Amino acid sequence: MDLGSLAALALYTVVMSITPGPNNVMLTTSGLAFGMRRTWPHLLGIPFGVTVQLVTVGTGLGAVFAFEPRIQLGLKLVGTLYLLWLAGKLWRAAELRDAPLARPIGFGEAAVFQFVNPKAWLIAVTVVASFLAPGEGYTVRLALVCAVFTVVGLPCMAVWAAFGAGLRKMLRDPEKLRFLNRAMAALAALTAGLFWI
Repeated sequence: MDLGSLAALALYTVVMSITPGPNNVMLTTSGLAFGMRRTWPHLLGIPFGVTVQLVTVGTGLGAVFAFEPRIQLGLKLVGTLYLLWLAGKLWRAAELRDAPLARPIGFGEAAVFQFVNPKAWLIAVTVVASFLAPGEGYTVRLALVCAVFTVVGLPCMAVWAAFGAGLRKMLRDPEKLRFLNRAMAALAALTAGLFWI
């Protein structure tokens, strides 16, 4: 992979990792509810799950998942229902102790969530189609793509978790916290709606 392609991949990774989506809404919520330290397993599980997706799509096994309409519909439905459930819990949460989850999402749960996250599938399919031409050295290039996603994407997603953790310290007033929870609920519901556009 030449330097220009590597730079384009890094830029694509920044854009896809730092913009709002299911992972970043959940990371902000986790940072707010549990703090940064307890959110790290969730944060680390995301690039691991996307790496597994990249390898799956890159080896051709993902074609079945990515292009079979019934599987796509099922993934959208599961992702949408989860985000709407999360939005409902956030909307009703009045205090930090009313967090939508009783405990932080773990490494494995975050990794597995990527398989019902349409944005993660979009990333995997787009990256493989755009940055991995078949030919000699394909496996090495696939490994490089996975490394770039992890190294570049992790700090971008960490911003969202740190944002939530920072707000945790600032939001002692229940009214401000309720406003933020409802804003996050609206963002989660909007993200779920965007799956269908």
